[in-house]
Amino acid sequence: MHDANESPVNELDEEALTQERDASEAIADETVPKTAKRLRIATYNIHKGVTSRRNRIHDLRAGLHALNADVLFLQEVQGRSDLHAGQFDNWPDIAQHTFLAGDHWAEAVYGRNSVREDGDHGNAVLSRFPLVSHENIDISDHRFESRGLLHCEFDFDGVKVHCICAHLGLFEESRVRQADAMIARIRSHVPADAPLVIAGDFNDWRHRLGKRLVENLGVHEVFSGHETRRAALARRAGVYVAQQRVRLRRTLDASGIMTTSEATTTEPVTAKKTRRLAVPARTFPAAFPLLRLDRVYVRGLRIASAQVLSGPTWRKLSDHAPILAELVLDSA
Repeated sequence: MHDANESPVNELDEEALTQERDASEAIADETVPKTAKRLRIATYNIHKGVTSRRNRIHDLRAGLHALNADVLFLQEVQGRSDLHAGQFDNWPDIAQHTFLAGDHWAEAVYGRNSVREDGDHGNAVLSRFPLVSHENIDISDHRFESRGLLHCEFDFDGVKVHCICAHLGLFEESRVRQADAMIARIRSHVPADAPLVIAGDFNDWRHRLGKRLVENLGVHEVFSGHETRRAALARRAGVYVAQQRVRLRRTLDASGIMTTSEATTTEPVTAKKTRRLAVPARTFPAAFPLLRLDRVYVRGLRIASAQVLSGPTWRKLSDHAPILAELVLDSA
């Protein structure tokens, strides 16, 4: 056996870790009252605690504790791994969700989805608040992938909040059917006026599921409605290109080479005219996030802030970057 474990996290404090974020993927709502009680949540695909054949589980534990989240939504969590236990000297001898929780979270529940001869993995929810209920729902769409939803309910400031931890499939048609199963579950088990958080790895790299969830559940994604720095840069670039095209066509029109209605328009192209709502943040791969795989959708809650943590330390811990968000009840 060997132990190729590095320790990039253990000596960093919470402030240092949360400073390690992608500043282009961060939003904050200054209209949320400072006195409102905040629910701090994070979602993270932890890649079973191993990256580049290195044992990261101890550093992951330290990093998650430093986040100081009230509720954690975790994907690719191992209940048992004989393979890794045989590879690494200091591999935990207990299930990962229990090991990661330590004494930071009073509740740690695990939804086993994929079972193999040498172990199993699935989703987990770690909560500082007592869980009223929890259930793992099988949404597997075919025999090649085992997928599930871990549905929990906890009491926050006197209000019952429902949370769904999800990890959807690799195939687009399967993801659509799994999203429909999620919608059906929520419609049948979550009151329409109950606060709801859906978080996890959606594998929705072409962004096809967001509209489906918004229209059927009345949820909104934590980065929607707010413009991140990256989205603002893209918008301004689009405006600049549109302005240059208009100028070129006006020049061609003045020279008699071309006459078009667009070339002679007097209406200026402005940032306001072309502004679009921000899409979910980029979280994958962690080393250089390009794809928008990880999401947090909410209902009955306001988003005080949201950010992607993708600094040098976080890039070593998993192939995904975590999302950290602070929420407040609509009634606050």
